Amino acid sequence: MAKSVSAHLSAVLELLGPLPPLDVALTDASGCILAEDVVAAGDLPPADLAAYDGYAVRARDVNGASESSPVTLRVLGDLPAGATNTERLVAHSGVRVASGAHLPAEADAVVPVTGTDEGAASVTVHTDAPAGAGVRTAGEDLRRGELALAAGRRVGDRQIALLGALGRARVSVHPRPRVVVVPVGDELRSPGLPAGDAGVYDANGHALATGVQDVGGRPFRAAPVADDHATLRETLEDQLVRADLLLTTGGLSDGAHDTVKEVLSLLGEVRFDNVAIHPGRQFGVGTVGDSTPIVCLPGDPATAQIAFEVFVRPALLAMAGHGELYRPTVTAAMARGWASPDGRRQFVPVTLTGSPGAGYQATPLGPPERPSLNAMSRANALAVIPERTAAVAAGDSFACLVLES
Repeated sequence: MAKSVSAHLSAVLELLGPLPPLDVALTDASGCILAEDVVAAGDLPPADLAAYDGYAVRARDVNGASESSPVTLRVLGDLPAGATNTERLVAHSGVRVASGAHLPAEADAVVPVTGTDEGAASVTVHTDAPAGAGVRTAGEDLRRGELALAAGRRVGDRQIALLGALGRARVSVHPRPRVVVVPVGDELRSPGLPAGDAGVYDANGHALATGVQDVGGRPFRAAPVADDHATLRETLEDQLVRADLLLTTGGLSDGAHDTVKEVLSLLGEVRFDNVAIHPGRQFGVGTVGDSTPIVCLPGDPATAQIAFEVFVRPALLAMAGHGELYRPTVTAAMARGWASPDGRRQFVPVTLTGSPGAGYQATPLGPPERPSLNAMSRANALAVIPERTAAVAAGDSFACLVLES
C-alpha cells in the first residue's frame, strides 16, 4: 500500500526541526529568524533630540511669532549631532542645532532653519513652534525594558535598523539551512557543456538550488553524479561536512543503473516508499553519516519541482525557525476536466485568475497527467486533487497552492 502524502510530509518534518540557535554578528542575521526576544536595554532615542536642523528654543519665547510679528532671540551656541551638551537656555535665547543633536536644558521645541533668518549671534524667528515641535522625545520609540522584537520574527533591513539603534552588535537566530543538492544520473550533463547523443541537460540541480535560496536557505550545488556506486558514495561523503540537509534527485527507479538506494543503505538509515502522489512515486527520507538528514526526490524535472514544493519547502522553513510553513491556498473552479489517478493526490500546474470577491478559476497548463517544465514555468499555482477523485469535471472546485507569480 502506498504511503500517503501527509504521512511522508510528516516524516520529513519530523526529521527536519529548527536548527539550533546561533549567536551571529548583526550583518549575518539578515534573512534569519530571531531565536530570542530582544528587549530594549535603554530608551530609544536615549535623550530629547532635534528632529531637523534649526534652533532649539523655549516654546513660550516664540509663541505667536510670524512674518508680520517676528521674535528675536540671542544665540548661545551651535550644537552639532553627537556633541556633548552643556548649554542651558535662558529667557529669549536659543541654540543652533543639527538634526539628531541633543537638546539643551530647558529647550522644548525646535524652530526649523527655514522659519528664521539663520542668524549667528542673534536669530529672527518668524514662525511659531509649540512645545514638542521638532523634538524626538527620549523613549518615544521604545522605553528601557520594552520588547523590541519577539522571537520568531524574520530579520530584514528594518529590523536590522532597530537592532543597530539599540546598540546590538550580535543577536541569536536560527541559521539559514545549508542544503547540498546532488543530481544523479548517467545521462545528465551540466548546462553549457555538449550533451552528446545520449545526454540531457541537468535542470534539477539549478532549479532545486534556486528553490532553496528562494526560501532563505544556503544552497550548494554538486555537479551531476553518474550512476556509479563508488562515485556517488564519495560525492555524498564529501558533502556531509557542509550540509544541514542533503537533497538528491534521480536514481530512484528499480533499474540496474540507478544506485541511490544501494549506496545509501551503506551510508546510513534511509527509508524509501511508494508515496501516493502524482506525479512521482518513489521517495526517500532518513539520515546518513553522523545523522545528517537526507531527502531523495525523483529525477523527472517537473516531478522534482512539485515534490520540492510539497515536501522540501515546508521542511526548510521549519529548519530556519519559521512559524508559517505552507503556501497560501485558495479554492478555484477548474476551467476543464480530466481523468485523475484514483488513490493518488494529484498536483496540477495551473494558471489562477480571479479575485476574492468574484471567485477564482484555474486553467490547467498542458496535460494534467504529464506535467512539464514548460507548464511549471508558466504556472502561478498548483491545483490539489484529492486521492479519491478519479475524474475532474469543468466547474469542479479544488484547493490551489498559490506560487509566486
